[in-house]
Amino acid sequence: MEEFGSSGVRGVALETLTPEYALALAGAAGSVFAADHDRVALGRDTRETGGMFADAVASGLASVGCAVDRIGVVPTPSLQAYCEREGVPGVMVTASHNPPEFNGIKLCGADGVELTRDVLEEIEGRFHDGYETVDWRASGQSRRVDGANRAYREEVLEAVDRERIEAAELTVALDPAHGAGALTSPELFRDLGCRVLTVNGQPDGRFPGRDPEPVREHLGDLEALVEATDADIGIAHDGDADRAMVVDETGSFVEGDALLAALAATQLDAGDTVVSAVNCSQRLVDVVEEAGADLHLTPIGSTYLITAITELQADGERVSVAGEGNGGIMFPSYRVARDGAYTAAKFCELLADRPASAVLEPYGGYHQLRRDLEYDTEAEREAMIEAIEGYAREAAVEADTIDGWRLDYGDAWVLARPSGTEPVVRVYAEAREHERARSLLEEMVEAITHG
Repeated sequence: MEEFGSSGVRGVALETLTPEYALALAGAAGSVFAADHDRVALGRDTRETGGMFADAVASGLASVGCAVDRIGVVPTPSLQAYCEREGVPGVMVTASHNPPEFNGIKLCGADGVELTRDVLEEIEGRFHDGYETVDWRASGQSRRVDGANRAYREEVLEAVDRERIEAAELTVALDPAHGAGALTSPELFRDLGCRVLTVNGQPDGRFPGRDPEPVREHLGDLEALVEATDADIGIAHDGDADRAMVVDETGSFVEGDALLAALAATQLDAGDTVVSAVNCSQRLVDVVEEAGADLHLTPIGSTYLITAITELQADGERVSVAGEGNGGIMFPSYRVARDGAYTAAKFCELLADRPASAVLEPYGGYHQLRRDLEYDTEAEREAMIEAIEGYAREAAVEADTIDGWRLDYGDAWVLARPSGTEPVVRVYAEAREHERARSLLEEMVEAITHG
């Protein structure tokens, strides 16, 4: 797809992403939505340019006859909950984890689920080929709708084991990164009976305390807060709070792959299916195998995971959990959507009997390595790809080619894939033993560079 990447549209505000573009894209989306719906929900995160882009989106929707429910500053999962509750599609103005100069657009259907690839492609077709606006008398009107975040919090409270979390009497350190989660997660965890401490807890689209991506190098303040206050857990969100990352009670950052494996282990029954991206960790592979479940791999990005879940469910398969190692986890029985607050609350359920470090201990000890191999010309890129294909053909196992070439040996795996955003081929390898991972990585790199 040309416009929609793996998770919506994003760009630097007023440079690569303009209000004119947002208006046209919203008009194209609205022209598709209007076939079945005359209302569309519109939310945004805390970014400084959010109001400007929300106005442009509202204009684009109104121009094709859609009434607009403007629900204000909300986490993406709050917009999705509103859409499912009201039976209307939605547009979210957010750049998720990107720095403050970025903004973007995500779309979801009337079921609260991000649109699948086929619907996004239909919208792209309207965007490129043109769509018809309505007569002025049929233009859509906007209305302000209050209470979306309150209703969302209440839904999460009903969906988790509130009594179990309350009984644990947890102290939760929370870092919503000045994003939309600052308006929902602190109150949610207080309602769950937790003592809540915050850092970067004021909504501020400049993100002065840290960049919104919840990665280890950005979470030093949260780690320090957990350690200084003897908190039971630290929880960090991205800008639109559809992801959650965790710091354990010792103040140590928890790798997202370990968090996903720990949560998946509590959800899986034999015969279930887990959906994850092609770079998923050996931790998850081992959990799935131990449960007697199946692992379905997709290209990297939430849009691909959601499309796969939808298709698998239509075929009668039970997808009990899905996600990537970036804190974006889905529990399809709750909603086919990433929800940082729900994910964090589900993890808090596990802390009633033992500390976070003990919950996560079985999923430590894995070693994942990565090497980026640069190229200067298209010819060099093609030569590298040919070398990867040749190496894969000679391997002892069959390659998964859904996104690059992944060779899974049972106890370890190696993956080579061209980046979609940079002139590099990325090579990953993972195993419980560091030497095993290093050997697989070096063999693939050697084949690519000297093949």
